[in-house]
Amino acid sequence: MTPPSPAPALPLDVEAVRTRVDAALARFMAGRHQQLSAISPDLVAAADALRDFLLDGGKRLRPAFCYWGWRGAGGPADGEGIAGAAAALELLQASALVHDDLMDRSDTRRGLPSIHRRFEALHREQGWRGDREQYGAAAAVLLGDLLLIWCDELFVGCGLEPAAVLAAKPVFDLMRTEVMAGQYLDVLEPVAGDSTDDRALERARTVLHYKSAKYTIERPLQVGARLAGADEELVAAYGAFGLPLGEAFQLRDDLLGVFGDPAVTGKPAGDDLREGKRTLLVALALRGLGPADAARLDQRLGAPGLTPDDVAELRDLVAASGAAERVEERIEQLMAESLKALAAAPLADETARRTLLALAEAATVRRY
Repeated sequence: MTPPSPAPALPLDVEAVRTRVDAALARFMAGRHQQLSAISPDLVAAADALRDFLLDGGKRLRPAFCYWGWRGAGGPADGEGIAGAAAALELLQASALVHDDLMDRSDTRRGLPSIHRRFEALHREQGWRGDREQYGAAAAVLLGDLLLIWCDELFVGCGLEPAAVLAAKPVFDLMRTEVMAGQYLDVLEPVAGDSTDDRALERARTVLHYKSAKYTIERPLQVGARLAGADEELVAAYGAFGLPLGEAFQLRDDLLGVFGDPAVTGKPAGDDLREGKRTLLVALALRGLGPADAARLDQRLGAPGLTPDDVAELRDLVAASGAAERVEERIEQLMAESLKALAAAPLADETARRTLLALAEAATVRRY
């Protein structure tokens, strides 16, 4: 499999927006840190962990699409409050990641200990009583929930006119429901899904759409559009652009989860195989292998105690199946569909169109 070329450099406007979003997050988290510390000094460790997790330099992809969705709908470049509204999506993302890492038993996130592992380590270092793994899990559930609460608080209090926030709130709420539904279906598939039946591919696509594709690009665009008072035509155009792009983004992420370099991804090599994720890539691999190899992949995927050699064997099976090439072809098809929709979208700002094109390329052309 030939790796994709490095992602293109993003326009300076994108970095400027990221700086504004980071500043909005830093202000908000400083206030929440003070709030938690005032409740009890025992909450300082929790406040520190959440601050560090939020401000550790994530890609800020969802806030970027929200902001440029706003700009494409005619929102002013320096509109007061849009940075805070966009930053609220990063709090939602952080909540999902904290819970996702716990469900997947991930040790790291962006090269650092995941939240549940951080609190397991705190339990061990302090010599506390009881089960440190249970403590770490409980802390991750509660802190992820707190981030979910805060994302609503920041969105509603972002500083935009209440009428604008009210217009966008149904899409914001729908996005949150969709991502939780997708997360549940993702958890359900390994225990209840039959990887050999004809519906396995369709179930994998459903998880892909609701856990990631809509939530990463389509809904953030539409939230930004609604905040700027967009009409139905533009909201629909953002859907036609954003959904296939979001699917392409997740398919690229699935490839990285199997073939990615830890130095690039911040996760151990083959982490999706170790975690047993039933992605579209895996579903295609199971269909592309012979019976014996398919059974081997199906049985060993996510099995406890996989060694690095076991993971390498599973990665080789996926590679031999031809699934990665089929996923690359699908990414190309989806990108063509998405960019055609972007070219036809009735945007109010051509800078937004150019920037959305650059974001689309950066989101889907990432190194292994």
